[in-house]
Amino acid sequence: MHIACLDFEGVLVPEIWVGLAERTGIEELRATTREVPDYDVLMRMRLGVMRDRGLKFADIMAAADSLSPLPGAAEFLNALRGEFQVAIVSDTFYELALPLLRKLGMPMMLCHRLRVEADGSISDYQLRQPDPKRHAVRGFKSMRYQVMCTGDSYNDIPMLEEADRGCFFCPPDNVVRDYPQYPVARSYAELQAAFSAARQAFG
Repeated sequence: MHIACLDFEGVLVPEIWVGLAERTGIEELRATTREVPDYDVLMRMRLGVMRDRGLKFADIMAAADSLSPLPGAAEFLNALRGEFQVAIVSDTFYELALPLLRKLGMPMMLCHRLRVEADGSISDYQLRQPDPKRHAVRGFKSMRYQVMCTGDSYNDIPMLEEADRGCFFCPPDNVVRDYPQYPVARSYAELQAAFSAARQAFG
């Protein structure tokens, strides 16, 4: 049995926090896991900026709702389902991902939760579990699945390390430089070919 584990933002959909930065003009919110390897540092910065600027959950939700999947993402996902069971393994949040998941046919998603207060402010976030991407892949492997993964950022390294096979999808140069051992796909056609090759290797 075979499972494909895909990152969400940057692989299938645009970066939601970048969308909020574009709506608000707040440049600090453009930072992602492509530049900041420590996810907790990144999220504390994001929530601090939102608190300081008076932004609420409704603002980030509006940014998420305005986005569409990346061109070709839905077609790639549908084709991939012909060879693999598919799980989205992401560091986004269920509350933000739902509009985009609906646009992709509601694939399985493993991600986190936001703590939203009565006044609409976001006070904190809650990880699904520590080292969540690695543990997701490890869990699938414990059930005797063979796992192929893809992602684009530093926070995807744990699941690439744990997977039977893995590759980057359109990563920035700094990530490729720091992790040259992983192959890189620059288009959905190349990514589909990488998954197909993994499927054949798995047997």
